[in-house]
Amino acid sequence: MDGLIFYCQPDLAKVVEDWNQALKIRQLSNHTHRAYNTDLTHFLKFMNGHIGQPVSINDLSDAAIRDFRSWLTSKAMDGTKSSSRARSLAGIRNFFNWMDKNGIMHNPAASLLQTPKRAAKVPRAMDLTHVFKLIDQAMDSGTDWVGLRDYALFSLLYGSGLRIDEALSLNVGDWPEQGLKMRIMGKGSREREVPLLPVARKRVEDYRHAAPLSDDMDSPLFCGLRGKRLNQGVAQKTMRDLRVTLGLPETVTPHALRHSFATHLLGAGMNLREVQHLLGHASLSSTQIYADVDHAKMLEIFAKSHPRAKN
Repeated sequence: MDGLIFYCQPDLAKVVEDWNQALKIRQLSNHTHRAYNTDLTHFLKFMNGHIGQPVSINDLSDAAIRDFRSWLTSKAMDGTKSSSRARSLAGIRNFFNWMDKNGIMHNPAASLLQTPKRAAKVPRAMDLTHVFKLIDQAMDSGTDWVGLRDYALFSLLYGSGLRIDEALSLNVGDWPEQGLKMRIMGKGSREREVPLLPVARKRVEDYRHAAPLSDDMDSPLFCGLRGKRLNQGVAQKTMRDLRVTLGLPETVTPHALRHSFATHLLGAGMNLREVQHLLGHASLSSTQIYADVDHAKMLEIFAKSHPRAKN
C-alpha cells in the first residue's frame, strides 16, 4: 500500500484503500490479497510512467485497451510467464469491477481484453525402465487379487494408452473374450478401437480369474474390495505409494503411463495421425505436444553428445 502513493493521486489512493477494506471483508487468503495489491501496484506504476504523472480516477476512466495491452506486454518483456500475466489481469479486473459496482467509475476495457493464453503443460513421459519397474512392483501393491488388479490396470494404461477414467469405466461386458483389440468410449462420447498387448491381456485375464467379479455384463471390470467400481483416488494412491517405494519423481502418475505410451510410440517412428487415433484426441494439435516432447528429448541428447555442443 505504501508504494502506491508515489504512483497515484489522492483521490485514487483513497479508492484503493477502500478496495482493500472490501477485500478483507471477503476474507481472501493472505496470498491472494497480497497478489492483488502487487499486481495493482505494478499496473499503477506502469500507468504513472505511461502518462507521465501520478494516476487519478479520471486517468483510469480514460484508459483504453491499448494501455492495458501495453502493460501486459511490458510484463512479458520482463520475463513474466503467461499464467502470471493472466493472474495479474484478473486482479486488475477485480479492482475495476469493484469500482464499477460501487459507482466510482466505469471502464470495461480491462474486461474486453483477451486473457493471455496459458502455456500448454508439457506431458512428462517416463523412462522405459521406470515403466517396467513400476508395473512389476504393482504386483506387490495388495494382498490376494488386489495386486493382480493393479498389475493388470497399469499394464493396460501403458499397453493401450487409456485414460485412467476410461479404464475404470470398463464393464465386464466390454472386455473382449478373444482377440487383441478393444473398443473404448472416450471423451465427448467418441468411440475408438485400441490394441491389446498379449501380455496386458493375460494380466487382465489372470486378475479376472482371481478376483470375486460378478458375471453381470454391466458390473465393473476393475473393482475395489467392496465389489464396487474402483475409485480413481485409490488407483492414484497406489501409484503414489509405488513411486515412493521405487524413488521415482512426483510426475509418475497413472496418466503418465498414457503420456509414455504416446511418446514412446512417436519415438519409435509411429505416424502422428495414428497416435492421435489411438489416444482418442479430437484435434491433432493435442497429439502434437507429444511430438514436441520427443523433439525436446532429442535436443537434450544432441547437447550432451555433439562435440561442439559440449563446448
